[in-house]
Amino acid sequence: MEFQLLPLIASPRELKTLSDEQLLQVADEIREALCMIVADRPAHFASNLGVVELCLALHLAFDFTKDRLIWDTGHQVYPHKLITGRFPKFHTIRRKGGLMGYPNPDESEYDLFMTGHAGASVSTVLGLQAADDLLFDDGRRSVAVIGDGALPSGIVFEAMNNAAGMNKDLLVILNDNQMGICPRVGGLAQYLDKARVAPFYDGLKKDVAWLLNKVPVVGESTEKVLSQFKDAVKGFLHGGMLFEEMGFRYIGPVDGHDLFSMRKYLEMIKDVKGPVLMHVFTEKGHGFRPACEDPVRFHTPSPFERKNDDSVVYRSKGGSPAYTNVVSQAIYNAMERDSRVCVMTAAMCEGNKLGDIRNDFPDRFFDTGICEGHAVAFAGGMAKSGMRPIVDIYSTFLQRSFDQIFQEVALQNLPVVFCLDRAGLTGPDGPTHHGTFDNTYMRAFPNIVVMAPGDEADVAPMLDFALSSDSPCSIRYPKETAVRVDRPEQPIDLGRAEVQHWGQDGNFVVFGSLFPGCVEASERLRSEGYDVGVINARFLRPLDTETILKAVDETGFVITVEESTLNGGFGSAVLEAVNDAGLSGQKVRRMGIPDRFIEHGDRNELLADLGLDADGFVAAARELLGHDSVVSESPAASSR
Repeated sequence: MEFQLLPLIASPRELKTLSDEQLLQVADEIREALCMIVADRPAHFASNLGVVELCLALHLAFDFTKDRLIWDTGHQVYPHKLITGRFPKFHTIRRKGGLMGYPNPDESEYDLFMTGHAGASVSTVLGLQAADDLLFDDGRRSVAVIGDGALPSGIVFEAMNNAAGMNKDLLVILNDNQMGICPRVGGLAQYLDKARVAPFYDGLKKDVAWLLNKVPVVGESTEKVLSQFKDAVKGFLHGGMLFEEMGFRYIGPVDGHDLFSMRKYLEMIKDVKGPVLMHVFTEKGHGFRPACEDPVRFHTPSPFERKNDDSVVYRSKGGSPAYTNVVSQAIYNAMERDSRVCVMTAAMCEGNKLGDIRNDFPDRFFDTGICEGHAVAFAGGMAKSGMRPIVDIYSTFLQRSFDQIFQEVALQNLPVVFCLDRAGLTGPDGPTHHGTFDNTYMRAFPNIVVMAPGDEADVAPMLDFALSSDSPCSIRYPKETAVRVDRPEQPIDLGRAEVQHWGQDGNFVVFGSLFPGCVEASERLRSEGYDVGVINARFLRPLDTETILKAVDETGFVITVEESTLNGGFGSAVLEAVNDAGLSGQKVRRMGIPDRFIEHGDRNELLADLGLDADGFVAAARELLGHDSVVSESPAASSR
């Protein structure tokens, strides 16, 4: 398809000069641009197809150079990027140095926050509106677009409660496509399903009150009859009553693919005072049949080739399984062996590859929705009663449950197992999704055992060890192909590292997924005549101080390696142990993620840029081998 209109749209102002027919053509061109992107790289797809008309209607009705717009979660922001001057660079999206796959204030004035987690949009727009009311007097409006999957997040209801109390003029667009990444779950999902059969409702409180005043009452108290009638009306208008009772004027449900009706409603809403919720029905994957039929698979599909009949052929992707698959299989096997083992996730069944577990162990699989704090506290309750719960959540999302890890698990010393998927650099998802902080936040709490497999061979034994423990355990692993290092099997013992090779000239002490790269570096250095070894730490808490301190004391140098932030991480734990033992830290160098947010790009590219690949490890060791005295460097300097 030849793009005729998108290249001409330098800003949303151009949209307002187009005819209705041209606007529909723009929608078609946006969908074509989305299809072209996923032809050669994984990208968020079905969610973006579903908001094309909604995005256009918002930019037609509002002026977001002045008004405020926040896209909750942000992975559905591609159409927004295409009509805010970024079409010429759209082919670079999710590639190193190119456009981010999420909102990015560095790219455009139309992106206010870098949003990658769910639920914070209502809080954010309330803050924007409150500040604008204090600073300006020009009728600015703030708009949050939030999905039905994110709606159950606790922070959403905290914000809505506050917004209603403040009576601020803000608009919440509830984009209801019956999905998160996977089908939505829970009581609120059932409530929204009922709204799909309710008639259109625009907050008829005044009209209902007028009608009630006209009802004749014979034989019963006026108060009782009016109460019953009001309840009946509420039942009929079921779809919006929850939000009405929370203090929001409810508009909807509205067809989210009827561009011109949505534009009309949004134009009317602009003049409504107080908080408003507009309930929009959309179809995830709209306009591309395969994505409509399988929106879960097409949330972030593998690259595919389109056929003329809209069918797809996926480009071949062979090789070893990913860590996520290896861990999910280990969980499956544990659940087969022990009826006490259960697993819970926070709306990430598909991402965590838990579909077989959900299907084969439905009584022991729990999807809490995007409610990570609840998931952890829920797991604490199950552990207290004798179950062996596994909380399987991305590293970056587990941060949302920090207090529950502390209060409901660590403080109680309950045997909850945390499986931290996507630990380390996640590649094209970028800084909102990189799991670089869990080493620091998990090691802060007493009682928690913190582990990381060095390779595929460590995964199943490490999970079995965790499930046999009477204390909480954490296991981190990357979004990466699981590599196996050829060496004799060594059992997982609490707080014991694995010595792959003991080097007299120096040793890499590596925690987690960069173990194979360190082994490669060691082999290259030994071929050059340097006796440099590798220690697979396996444990961050408790640390194998016996082995590591011996390496610091008796060999030429120690290079700690981790795919996580250096601030308070594994290398810091080693230096703390060195200091506590009264040894000098001069022979210790730390390698990991520096004290900054890492951009998006291919994971291997990012690791190479940071010196966290075999070439970087070899270079670091050579530098130390070439000096008589080894000086410990700052975190930023040690991660080039």
